[in-house]
Parts: sequence; C-alpha cells; structure tokens
Amino acid sequence: MIRIYNTLTGKLEEFKPLKDGEVSMYVCGPTVYNYIHIGNARPAIFFDTVRRYFEFRGYKVKYVQNFTDVDDKMIRRANEEGITLKEVADKYINAYFEDTQKVNLKEEGMIRPKATDHIGEMIKIIKKLIQDGYAYESQGDVYFNVEKYKDSYGVLSKQSIEDLQSGARIDISEIKKSPLDFALWKKAKTDEPSWKSPWGEGRPGWHIECSAMSNKYLGPTFDIHGGGQDLIFPHHENEIAQSRCGTGGEFARYWIHNGYINIKGEKMSKSKGNFFLLRDVLKDFDGNVVRFFILSSHYRKPIDFSDNELNQSKAGLERIENAVTRAKEKVLNGPKDSGDSLEELKVFFQGAKEKFVSSMDEDFNTAQGIGSIFELVKELNKGLEGDISKEGIELLKEIIDYIMDVMENVLGVKLKIENQVGNMTGELIEFILDLRKDARDNKDWALSDKIRDRLLEMGIKIKDGKDKTTWSI
Repeated sequence: MIRIYNTLTGKLEEFKPLKDGEVSMYVCGPTVYNYIHIGNARPAIFFDTVRRYFEFRGYKVKYVQNFTDVDDKMIRRANEEGITLKEVADKYINAYFEDTQKVNLKEEGMIRPKATDHIGEMIKIIKKLIQDGYAYESQGDVYFNVEKYKDSYGVLSKQSIEDLQSGARIDISEIKKSPLDFALWKKAKTDEPSWKSPWGEGRPGWHIECSAMSNKYLGPTFDIHGGGQDLIFPHHENEIAQSRCGTGGEFARYWIHNGYINIKGEKMSKSKGNFFLLRDVLKDFDGNVVRFFILSSHYRKPIDFSDNELNQSKAGLERIENAVTRAKEKVLNGPKDSGDSLEELKVFFQGAKEKFVSSMDEDFNTAQGIGSIFELVKELNKGLEGDISKEGIELLKEIIDYIMDVMENVLGVKLKIENQVGNMTGELIEFILDLRKDARDNKDWALSDKIRDRLLEMGIKIKDGKDKTTWSI
C-alpha cells in the first residue's frame, strides 16, 4: 500500500488511483527564460523518481510536465537578446534537455506540452468561466472572480479569504473587482506577443495554462499534481479554483510538493542572487552524484546545498559502486567447495528488499530507501571477506542484480562499475572490442570470431547490437 502526504488535506493518505493499475500525474515544469538552477532540478528529479517507483510497483503511468513559454520574464529576455519569444523558448528548452539528460530524467513516454500550443484550450475554459459567472472581462483583461468562489478559495494553502485580503502581497489593479482576483487573460501591450481572443488581442495569464493542459491530457479529474513548495500559493491555489469551476471536474486528487533548497540556511532564490545553475554544478560533479544528493533527503524537507554535501553524496555513491564491483569480482572468481553459503546475508537481503519497498511506500521516502541500500552494502562487504560456495555465488548474483535495478531503474542513479576480468579493466575490454569491430569491418571473420571466442572463455558476454557491441560479465 502506497501512502502519500496530500498537501490538500494535510494528511498521509492511502493512494487509490482513479483507474486500477494506472497513475495520472501532472507536474509544473520550468518557465524557459534561462538555464535551470539546482532548485528547478529538485522537482524534476524527485517526480521522475515517483514515476519510476510507480512503474516499479507495476503501475502504468501517464506523466505530463509542461514548459511555460510565454510570460513577462520571457518577454523581457526576448527584448534583451533581440530575438523572438519562440527563439527564447527553443533555446532554453534545448538547454533544459541538455542539462536534465545528465541527471537521467526518463523521457520515454513523457508528455511535455508548451503553453503557446494550447491557447485555444485556455480560451475555451475562460469562456466557460465567464459564462458561469466565475470570471469577468475588464478593459481587455479577464479576471477570475475569487468572491464567487470564496467558500473554497484557500483550501490548498490553508488561508482564509480574510487573511489573504488583509495580509498577503496581492497585485492591486483599479480594473479588478478585488485585489485577490487573478488574471486569466491579459490585454496585449505594444511590442508583446499576442493571440486573438473574444476579448481582443492578448495573452494568457500564468495559472490558466496548467488547467488547460492537464485537462487536455489527463481529463478534468486526475490522480496527482506536483511541484515545488513555492507554487502552493498563488499558482496551485488558483489552478484549483479555475479548474473546478471551468472544467467540471475535481481536478487533482493528491497534491505533492517538494521542499526548498537552501544556501547557507537561506532559501535559494534568483531574486536574492544565491542560486546555482545546474549546468555549472555539473561541471564539477557527475549528474549521478547530483541526483543521488537530491534523493538522499526526504522530498518535503529542505536541502542544504554545498560542495561539501555533494562530496558526501559522491563518497556514498562510491561505497555502493565499490561493493558491487567487489561482488562481481567474487562471482568471476567462481565458487569454492568449502566456501560460505552466506545464509545470514540471504536473510538480511530479504529484509533489505522489504525495507526499501516499505520506505518508498511511505510517502516516497527515498532517504530511508537509500539507507536500506547502504545497510545491505555493509552486510554484503562482510560476506565478501572469505571464500564463497556455489549457493553463495548465486546469492551474490541476485544482490548485484537487485542493487543495480533499484539504483538505476527506480532511483535513476547509474552506477559506474569498473568491471575487471583477471588483469583486464573495462577500458581494455572496450579497446579489444574496437579491434574486433575493425576486423568485422574488414571482413576478417576469422579474427573477429577468435576475439569473440577468447572473450567468452574469460566469462565476458558479448551482444552485437545494431549500433554498437555491448558486454557484461
């Protein structure tokens, strides 16, 4: 049973999908006016892991994460660089993929819509809101009428209308009925991109895009909506209001929000200038280390970001890699007749697998899940000290496969294992395979077969693919 802390109710709840065996997820993506920083990377990595874990547990996942490709920041950036809004978007969307590929985001099956491709869907919802009295047009702008929805507004952020009116930092405009009313459509300004609408030329407000895109790809009611803690108010609060009133559905049933990343105890923020671009961090640290660092804390807790913290994550990841490498060497060396069958390790291994699942089932506690892997690695290292029997070798194979599977397919952290066969390193084996490829290219089949057979005798398995030859031991 998977339990999720639902921001909407403030409680841990058993996850019950709308459709058995299927999960529908919408996660707010970046506004593409700059390279993403490490704070943007946290939700991307965490929710990618949530998706992976659901799939690990047998669910089919439909995952949508958008790109906001029109807003004030983007328009300013286009004017600064003397290029079009689309050119800005294309530049930073391409950069996003360059950066996130290095932290192993799973793109297969992803739906990544752009706001500007869904203007028609936004207009349709806005027209419905006006028709039903939840929105009004004013001097070319369209606003959501919060007063009409006051009994439910604030349900996510746990704020009352009265508190918001008296204490929140709300943009006040003379053309709005209330300072709490938020823009659904903005009248076009000179030299800004715009689209035709029933209210004249203009562009959408920020919040309406996610309502339109989630409705198009997941329907008016879906399972999970995610994003950073900073989006709870006003973005997600406004999404709930306009979606429930404009699409007729419940909208998201479970809301998940990750915590902040702090620099020296202070929230990282572009406005404060204390932020680090992901691509700059990746110059000094491997993407697997960055991902491992992000997942080593519970997603709802703040993370302190520093080189020291990243170096600790690097050292921890190397401990896992070293243990798997040692275990592979034991497997290659083969069993000993009088060796240990590793019965105690076998029992511990079963418990470690159960602990990983129970940790992840309890609100995707990756920190505790990683802890179970470290505990298994500690016991594994003890078991590798002496000679090992045939039964023990089979157990090592299971443990190696398990650790590789959980680390790479669930947590998305690729292990760098230095495979070594006798005195041959992985680098040397790759070189030999290149020689074999040259022989095949030159149609020297005898030499190619000789190299292949010799490697097979050494326990190296070769698989000739369409693009390259891979190997394993």
